[in-house]
Amino acid sequence: MNVTAAPASAPALEMLVGDYLRVLANERGASAHTQRAYRRELEGFAAWMARRAVANTANPREPCAEGGAPRIEQSEPRVDRIEHTDIRAYLASLYDRGLSKASTARALAAIRSWFKWLARAGYIERNAASLVATPRLPKHLPRVPSIEQMNRVVESVRDDAASWPARDRAILELLYGCGIRNAELTGLNLDDIHWANEAILVRGKGQKQRYVPLGDVAAEALRIYLAERSARLAAAGGANRATPALFVNLRLRGLDAAAGAVGRQARLTTRSVGRIVKRIAILRGLSADVHPHTLRHAFGTHLLEEGADLRAIQELLGHERLSTTQRYTQLTVTQLAEVYDRTHPRAK
Repeated sequence: MNVTAAPASAPALEMLVGDYLRVLANERGASAHTQRAYRRELEGFAAWMARRAVANTANPREPCAEGGAPRIEQSEPRVDRIEHTDIRAYLASLYDRGLSKASTARALAAIRSWFKWLARAGYIERNAASLVATPRLPKHLPRVPSIEQMNRVVESVRDDAASWPARDRAILELLYGCGIRNAELTGLNLDDIHWANEAILVRGKGQKQRYVPLGDVAAEALRIYLAERSARLAAAGGANRATPALFVNLRLRGLDAAAGAVGRQARLTTRSVGRIVKRIAILRGLSADVHPHTLRHAFGTHLLEEGADLRAIQELLGHERLSTTQRYTQLTVTQLAEVYDRTHPRAK
């Protein structure tokens, strides 16, 4: 039986996926969330290609040579032989598994990014992923609470809705008052609060940094929380229980008193912030689909409604492209249309 062997110069897909993930982490500064997502999508694609290659080996397409066994292709897939039809077939398999168009689009985005790097690194001559169209996604504009609703939620953080009211009030004030992302919030350290300049240093996607203004109300909420934070750390062991993390968990899990080590630094997780926001929002009458990013959407939308410049909002939110910020314009237009339909006599 003849088996066509891949040249030694053709690395395995798993190896190339690993190399690209290291580039994301070390050179591009991708967040841990992005790295996990790309790893999941690319390893899934590589595993599917391997199964497809094995299936092709078991069912050879070439006819038998006269008097001999069929010529079987090498079962190890090669990245330079991946065609756009292979990628489309993989996306079809995701649909067959019940994945949504949005999930399939995310998988394609990861594959495209990987193929761009493969082309730049010289592993492929043609970028097959560039020939695959992105699934058409329905435009879902986020539902944003009104200014009055947001004020009611933020100003009513009490014991009935929060396990640590001072901390949770400060969290809401920063999410809504500064428009930062959940991961940006949990990544804040004490030194990132620049009191003299009334600003916060925020580390966004791709390790990009920006300063956002710290309003008076948010600053006051932070001061109240920080006083309680210091008292809790002191009660837990004084200087040996220090941590640079701005927001810490309720039981200070992750601190290590030995030799002043900090372990996980008792830093609050994004998952915990999501639970805190959802609990308070639901108890104050908002819908169950509220999450930390809802407060960021509210920040941008309310600024625009009050007359803020779109480019200023772009800088505050840390959007790389203005088109991302323009979604808030669409949202506001939609809200205006609803008001018009509901109130104008000629719209009925």
